[in-house]
Amino acid sequence: MPKIKYKDKNIRAAGLAKIEQVNAIIDEYHTQGYTLTLRQIYYVFVSKGLIPNTYREYDNLGNLIKNGREVGLIDWHGLEDRTRELKHFTHWKNPSEIISAAADSYRIDLWQYQPFYLEVWIEKDALLDVARQAADPLDIACFACRGYGSATSYWEAAQRIKEYSDTGRSAIILHLGDLDPSGADMTRDIQARLNLYGANVEIKRIALNMPQVEEYNPPPQPAKEKDTRSDKFIAQYGKYSWELDALEPRILDELIKSHISNYLDMREFQRARNKQEREREQLLELCVQLERAATYGESP
Repeated sequence: MPKIKYKDKNIRAAGLAKIEQVNAIIDEYHTQGYTLTLRQIYYVFVSKGLIPNTYREYDNLGNLIKNGREVGLIDWHGLEDRTRELKHFTHWKNPSEIISAAADSYRIDLWQYQPFYLEVWIEKDALLDVARQAADPLDIACFACRGYGSATSYWEAAQRIKEYSDTGRSAIILHLGDLDPSGADMTRDIQARLNLYGANVEIKRIALNMPQVEEYNPPPQPAKEKDTRSDKFIAQYGKYSWELDALEPRILDELIKSHISNYLDMREFQRARNKQEREREQLLELCVQLERAATYGESP
């Protein structure tokens, strides 16, 4: 993994020690299959008592990590920015390659024999990949609300959910958000707006909840008193709030998987997966036939 030096910069001993801690955190989570964001690394530092939970410390850590990467001390692949990505067309070397790729990506609804339809909704786009790592193997769609979602995205979600609920399947959304004045209210808002747009769906908040705060002890921060929902929140939870990012990815992974499993009939799931594999094999056989035809048509 690349540690590439682009400039010379004198970093003090305290900064170098902190860079070693950053690298240790990156390595620890990489072995678990996760690449963290800057905010997640910051919360690891806070939870370990290495730095206080302040905006200034967050900015300082971000600047130190940027400098550490530019001087070749931190792996460029060690952190992710999940909010910015390049959009482009996919290119292929030959026709058989696209058919082979189609076979690899061919999917059917693995829940087609189940009585439930599930989705995972998460407040922050930066945590979408964490949610997907848990949900993708179980064929559950994930959606990043990005705060209070737009009318367009919620209306489209309602129409999507209706396609399943109208067939008699029970539709359930597993929702994860911050435990702060707005984050606590978003579960109610999602339920109300999807019902308004005609979706018969149950919204189940699986995180962040107070029992999880008490169990995992994420670092607190003052509830935002300027938020119009703060009075109600403070009356129920007190003067502190907690961010979903502060939970370890492993914990979020376990929460999502355990709640999905409550609705999953594994025997029927395997039945659908076997059907999918048989149909993938048909596509791969088509790929072999196309390669043979291309080879046969080549000039000697």
